[in-house]
Amino acid sequence: MNKEKPIILITNDDGYQAKGLSSLIEFVKPLGRVLVVASDSQRSGQSSAITSSQPVRAHHVVKDDDYTLYICSGTPVDCIKLAFDKLCDRKPDLILSGINHGSNTSISILYSGTMGAALEGAVYGIPAIGFSFCNMSKDADFSPLKKYVQSMVTRALNQEMPDDICLNVNFPVGVIKGIRICKQAKGHWTEEFLHRKDPSGRSYYWLSGFFINKELENEETDEWAVANGYISIVPCKVDLTAYEAFPRLKDWATVTKENL
Repeated sequence: MNKEKPIILITNDDGYQAKGLSSLIEFVKPLGRVLVVASDSQRSGQSSAITSSQPVRAHHVVKDDDYTLYICSGTPVDCIKLAFDKLCDRKPDLILSGINHGSNTSISILYSGTMGAALEGAVYGIPAIGFSFCNMSKDADFSPLKKYVQSMVTRALNQEMPDDICLNVNFPVGVIKGIRICKQAKGHWTEEFLHRKDPSGRSYYWLSGFFINKELENEETDEWAVANGYISIVPCKVDLTAYEAFPRLKDWATVTKENL
């Protein structure tokens, strides 16, 4: 293998047969050695889940000098961890996740398997980007995203990303007006579990619901950007510490056994 080429490690949460994954692979093949470790089936909503109660299996599908594909039985984060420990001959230069079918804006980053894999890169101090397209169709046309993906990947390989962060990139549907560096919109999903009965008469619940955006008019957010034709880029980090809360909690540390 050509040791001079950067290693680009790719996974996703839509499974190895997803069009978004195959599009991403083709977009970045000219930019380095591509190692793909993708789940054998749909893993959306897996966040940073790992498999610990059963074996994780992986097998080759393609193995060439500059392109290798493994199918893995685990979650997106399993795929990244397995690649680090067993499947990659040296530390990857960049981790890519996606391209996801559907957006991962706002609070969705906490649930997304796509972004769980990207955040795992940040854990290891490796530049990582999670790509999502605001189009849920299995046959979505990803070709308009090519030049943007290649530009961002080239910048990341040129060490233009800050240390210990990953990027959450969401592409809008339709004409792209430009790129905006955004904050994560404040919002949440309101769950609606649909109550149904199976053919045997047993009850089950099917997760549904809708997203509530608490910052509809805030032009600094990812939700506003994609709704208005812009690519949103949100820099994310693993450290969830709310440093601004320290002053308000300082008195909590004065509680002792004697004054309880």
